[in-house]
Amino acid sequence: MQGILFDLDGVLYNAEEPIDGAAETVRWAQTKHVAHLFVTNTTSRGREALVEKLSRFGIRAERHQILTPCIAAAEWLKTHNADKLALFVNPKTRVEFEGLACVPEGAETGANYVVIGDLGEAWDFHTLNRAFRLLHSNRNAVLIALGMTRFWHAEDGIRLDVGPFAAALERATGRKPIILGKPSKPFFQAAVDQLGLPASSIIMVGDDIETDIAGGQQAGLKGVLLRTGKFRPSDLEGEIKPYAVLNSIRDLPDWWEKHNTQK
Repeated sequence: MQGILFDLDGVLYNAEEPIDGAAETVRWAQTKHVAHLFVTNTTSRGREALVEKLSRFGIRAERHQILTPCIAAAEWLKTHNADKLALFVNPKTRVEFEGLACVPEGAETGANYVVIGDLGEAWDFHTLNRAFRLLHSNRNAVLIALGMTRFWHAEDGIRLDVGPFAAALERATGRKPIILGKPSKPFFQAAVDQLGLPASSIIMVGDDIETDIAGGQQAGLKGVLLRTGKFRPSDLEGEIKPYAVLNSIRDLPDWWEKHNTQK
């Protein structure tokens, strides 16, 4: 093993609480010069805010070391010369889409691309229905989901994430979304390309059996599931089989050292 992809929520922290051993594990990776990136489906914060949040928990990260669905989507849209975007994303992450042409706020027609992120409590019937109307009014409009995460742990408990809203729009329109975040293979491939290592030599460390483990494995990575965050014992009863299961991020350095020594 040569590289690590760290998920954030549920792996390094839960909402505003750091997970025990997270800072020490990242420092271990940095001291050992283990190639690593932070990959997250978070679309409610920009990279600067994520760097600052990690710093509060004693974790040093550079902006370019964080890969989010907003970054992946913006690159994809620019590559495809996309215009007339309707963005359903947190205002804090709109900066990642600078330079791309968008339809007016509140528009219900005229979009060629409808981009769905995590709006939190801003998701209401009117907002979801506006996204539906934009797609329904143009049969060629493309639905883009910034990841397909089902839920996440907020300070006040679990909250729905992007996946359920994208699924609702797919059901209503028959439009299958292009997924530009975990668990899509292009998202993981972008991380692999940035590390410059063979996919088979990289581990994806996460707490979500579907988006982290299955998604990483489909891209050729080794999935290491942690018993923190959204992990449930039933995750181990399905068809998805992690490469390894650890109690928490604190256990990663010892497991890594022993595994690489044995090989």
